[in-house]
Amino acid sequence: MKKKALISFFVLAGVAIVGCTGQKKAADTEKKEDKVIKVASHIPSTVDIVELAGKNIEDGYKVELVQVNDNIQYNELLNAKEIDANLAQHEPFMQKFNKEKDGHLVAVQKIYNAKVGFYSKEYKDIKELPEGAKIALPSDVSNEGRALAILDDAGLIKLKEGVGFDGTIKDIVENPKNFDWVSVDLLNLAEAYNEKDIAMVYNYPTYIAKIGLTPKDAILLENKVDDRFAISLVAREDNKDSDKINALKKAMTSDKVRELLETKYGETSTPAF
Repeated sequence: MKKKALISFFVLAGVAIVGCTGQKKAADTEKKEDKVIKVASHIPSTVDIVELAGKNIEDGYKVELVQVNDNIQYNELLNAKEIDANLAQHEPFMQKFNKEKDGHLVAVQKIYNAKVGFYSKEYKDIKELPEGAKIALPSDVSNEGRALAILDDAGLIKLKEGVGFDGTIKDIVENPKNFDWVSVDLLNLAEAYNEKDIAMVYNYPTYIAKIGLTPKDAILLENKVDDRFAISLVAREDNKDSDKINALKKAMTSDKVRELLETKYGETSTPAF
C-alpha cells in the first residue's frame, strides 16, 4: 500500500511539474508576444517610417509591419484589435471612419505633412483652365474639403463663409468658370490625370508619383498647411496610452525619422513633430 501511495505521489508530482512548466512556457510566450507591436501601412513613405521605427524602437519591443493594399483595411484591422496601430492617414479621414463604422480610433501623434495640390496634363497654368473644365476631386468628404479649400485660396472658386477645410461642392457660392466636378476615389486619382476630358486633378505626392510626377509638376499647391491633415500614428481609445504605443511614438518622432523625411522625402513632405 505504501509503495502504491508513493508511486501515486510521484505521478501526481510529475503531472504538477509538467503543468507548472507548461503554464510557465505559456506565460513566457504570452510575455514575448506582448512585445510585438503590429502596425499597418501601405504607401512607401509610411512603410519606410514603420520599418525605421522598428529598427530603433527601445524597451525590447519589436515592430511588425502589416502591409495592406487600400484605404479601408488598416482601419478595420485596428478597430477589430487585430493590430495595435496604423500609419496611413490624417485625422479627418480617421474621424470619417469612426463616424461611419462606429470606430474607436484615436490620432496619437502627427508624423508628417504631405505636399498636396492639383496637376494637369494639358495645362501649365491655372489661368489657362477653360470654361466648364472638368476638375477631379477626391470622393471622400475630408479630402474633398481640403481640395476645395486650395481652389478657394487661389481664387478659382468661392466657398461659403467659414467652412474652411470642411466645405463640400454644395458649399461653393461662386464658380466663375463653371468648373464641372468629377468625384474620384483617392486611389484612382492618378489614373484620372490621363483621362482626356479631365483638365485638372487633385492628388497626393505618393499617388501621383506612380505616373512619374512630383509636387514640382503641380500647377497649384496648397500653401496654407493645416496640421489636422498631417499623416498620423493612429491607435485605439483602449490602447492609446499603453507602453507599446508610447514606445512607438518615441521611435516615430526620432531624429532618424526626421532625417528620413527631410532627405528621402523632402520634396514631397515635411515633418509634423
